[in-house]
Amino acid sequence: MSKKSISLLCYTARLVENLQRVGRERTAETYLLAARSFCGFMGNLDVSVQQVDFQAVMEYELHLRSRGLVSNTTSFYLRNLRAIYNRAADEGIVVQSNPFRRVYTGTSKTTKRAISADVVRRILMFKTENQSLRKAIDLFMFSFYTRGMAFVDMAYLTSKNLRNGNLVYRRRKTGEIITVRWEECMQKIVDRYSSESTTYMLPIIKGNNPRREYLSAAHAVNRNLKRVGAELGIQTPLTLYVARHSWASIALLQQVSISTISRALGHNSESTTRIYLASLDNSAVDCANRLVLDAISF
Repeated sequence: MSKKSISLLCYTARLVENLQRVGRERTAETYLLAARSFCGFMGNLDVSVQQVDFQAVMEYELHLRSRGLVSNTTSFYLRNLRAIYNRAADEGIVVQSNPFRRVYTGTSKTTKRAISADVVRRILMFKTENQSLRKAIDLFMFSFYTRGMAFVDMAYLTSKNLRNGNLVYRRRKTGEIITVRWEECMQKIVDRYSSESTTYMLPIIKGNNPRREYLSAAHAVNRNLKRVGAELGIQTPLTLYVARHSWASIALLQQVSISTISRALGHNSESTTRIYLASLDNSAVDCANRLVLDAISF
């Protein structure tokens, strides 16, 4: 096959279309973000796939670092650009020359984002007349109550996810089926927003563009959580992810086993974790959640 010049953005758009067709919207978004970033660095929207070469990639990494981005963030852009390049190489559009061999494309440990049970309790007790802040707190607490449910999974919950006293849903990230015993604290939050949507359980998606609304809501909630954290003098920047990490951290302090915590969070990417979790039934996970909820109760 001849290696004729093909626009990076046009090629990425084709990948995006295929990814969206099979429901991989997040991957599609990150591919497009990386391609646009690289084209912006090159100063030309008509950059070809062939221009993703060793020299350009090295300079692109330096450019990202010069903007003050941390290594995990620069790696994010480079990994996704590499994925696009590798797909093009597989299709014979470019000759594989491994232009990413000298740049950092790994992940490093970041500062832990857990807060204590006492801090979670302070967030729960926070009084405000600002409805946006109140909603952010409620969604943060709902995630915490449900063992750190991801915001995207919360966004698409409907009444059909409630079955025989349990909340049952499939994690969009891993496909894992998660079952959480339904607690009164969860119902109170749902009841508070029952008039805002006839389709979804929580006040996140209300119109005809679920993906866009979910992303917009996530940004708004994280922004408002940071305001709450600032008003409470909390050193850790509050985000939706903090709820998930904090549930695990508090569960560990309550002497819940690591294997049970892994099951509770729906981890399925580590073979060792799957082996440990194989013999656990869901009652152990429900007991773990009850211990965590009790830790912040009055």
